[in-house]
Amino acid sequence: MRTSSSGLTGNLLGLTGSRTRGAAPSHIGAWRYVLLAIVISIGGLYASPNLFPPDFAVQVTADNAERSVDVELLAELEQLLDEAGIAASGSERTTDGGLIRLAGSEDQLRASAVLRDHLNLLGEERQYVVALNLASTTPEWLRNLGGEPMALGLDLKGGAHFVLQVDMEQALGKRLNDEVEKIKDMLREQRVRYRRADDAVAGNTIRMGFVTADLRDRAIRVIEDEFRQPNYLLDETNVDGRPGFTITVQEARIDEIESNAIEQNLTGLRNRINQLGVAEPLVQKLGGSRIAIDLPGVQDSADAKRKINKFANLEFRLVAAANDRPSEIDEWPYEGRVVKLNKRVILTGDRVTHAVQGRDPDTGLPVVNVTLDSQGGEMFHDATAPNIGRGMSVIFIEHKPIVTVEEIDGERVETHGSRPEERVISVATIATALGYTFSITGLPLQEAQELAFLLRAGALAAPMYIVEERTVGASLGEENIQRGMLAVVVGFILVLVFMAFYYKVFGLVADIALTLNLVILVAVMSLLGATLTLPGIAGIVLTVGMAVDANVLIFSRIREELKTSAPAQAVQAGYDRAFLTILDANVTTLFVALILLAIGSGPVAGFAVTLSIGIVTSMFTAIFGSRALVHLIYGSRRVEKVLI
Repeated sequence: MRTSSSGLTGNLLGLTGSRTRGAAPSHIGAWRYVLLAIVISIGGLYASPNLFPPDFAVQVTADNAERSVDVELLAELEQLLDEAGIAASGSERTTDGGLIRLAGSEDQLRASAVLRDHLNLLGEERQYVVALNLASTTPEWLRNLGGEPMALGLDLKGGAHFVLQVDMEQALGKRLNDEVEKIKDMLREQRVRYRRADDAVAGNTIRMGFVTADLRDRAIRVIEDEFRQPNYLLDETNVDGRPGFTITVQEARIDEIESNAIEQNLTGLRNRINQLGVAEPLVQKLGGSRIAIDLPGVQDSADAKRKINKFANLEFRLVAAANDRPSEIDEWPYEGRVVKLNKRVILTGDRVTHAVQGRDPDTGLPVVNVTLDSQGGEMFHDATAPNIGRGMSVIFIEHKPIVTVEEIDGERVETHGSRPEERVISVATIATALGYTFSITGLPLQEAQELAFLLRAGALAAPMYIVEERTVGASLGEENIQRGMLAVVVGFILVLVFMAFYYKVFGLVADIALTLNLVILVAVMSLLGATLTLPGIAGIVLTVGMAVDANVLIFSRIREELKTSAPAQAVQAGYDRAFLTILDANVTTLFVALILLAIGSGPVAGFAVTLSIGIVTSMFTAIFGSRALVHLIYGSRRVEKVLI
């Protein structure tokens, strides 16, 4: 099939309201007005939430499973604030706590301090989390339609800031325990018997004992190639009065383990924050064992903190067999009874590549559908294939953050730590050899959702806890922000005045199209949940310039055509002949913006997002929109003169 270039051009022109086959010159189809009206209506609807600034508020959530935030507690807290001279404008329950609305930022900070002192007693574990928040004032009917205002970035409005401490002792201990299991596997393969001990790992040392010196010497020959200098120091010694050896991990290897733990935790945190939908977050290493997180435009830090500060993993173990030694068996409570499990871990959640919460088609109960990586799938198959008919358990391990409030030198100080909690969540019979995909059952809906979230984000190498949490202000300062916004407004107004003065009626049409462009741009960014930063504002300014440039090209072309053609034909030709030039310029700029979006991050990505959206909306309003408005003014009557 052969397609001519002129036919393609004609089709493109038809989209902008120009010539179409069988249509009279300057004819605009009614459907184009309908489409324009729909776009304007939807754009105005979803841009309108930005007209409702949020209220300053304090959010209270329970940090203890035995506590809750109910209406009675919120009323009590409002009364407490009133007695402290802080006026609250109302309170409301939320899905995971409650909000108390306040008049301003100073009242917000004072209320936060009063509530923390009242809810968390000295010398006890923290019972409630008190976080600074911004409470939406968008009408409920608009929120039900998905209308939400744009969030402002750290440079414009601030956001939530966290500093997390990585527990390096547990990171090292976990890695050394893995090394112990590796040594045991190597010795079992060579049929070298060793003495079992629960304290094989002590600090940065691995200890293992044997019944005879001959067995110890054989064991050393098996493992010495794997555990040697410069990473390890292998020495003969006595362990509990028996022949044995110690493996001391050297500083270079410890540094490598700690560095890998930080990198793995950084990756896991970035995955978690990406799933929170926060635009342009900053997650970076801080010193040797800390991670700093900045969440732009977020003051509602409760949900983000709960997911960021949660360390959880899974262990899969076989139910103990009749011939298992007592030293190889652990007893666990499960559904009102005690189950005996083999201590050997056949798989952990580190091998999970994807997890999603679903429903069991037979029972309708929540399940977590898990997918393993290639090595994990092979390990799982090798462990389950010889044990069909045997029971297998899933152990959920969670390190819960613990905060204790104490008074030191007259100041309230929070001490942070973590407490591991382990429980069996499922015991099932292996019906067939399992591979890369399987399902976990036996969890309530909320726990199934959180487990899927944590597994999907990736396992962390070591537990972490928040050592610093605050809501940060705008990094640019209030004065600089006001000057930047003033420059945008003044520049926009000057463009409107210039276009109206220089191009008369057509300039007014361009001004209307330019205003519609901004409304639609804000609406699209609000729908996408984009965070507006200063580079984003620069993208908006550039979008305004490109939209004006498109109109200038069209109007200049119309002026040239008026020298040789009647007004109706000149307007028609102006739009037709300027279209491809405008299209070429905008498409090339769009390609650059998409490249910036693909390879950039942070402020560069924010600029690219705004610019990409702005190019599309400016093309629509500058050509499609303004063409329709011009036709409304001049297209329905005989025109002898146009004001341009």
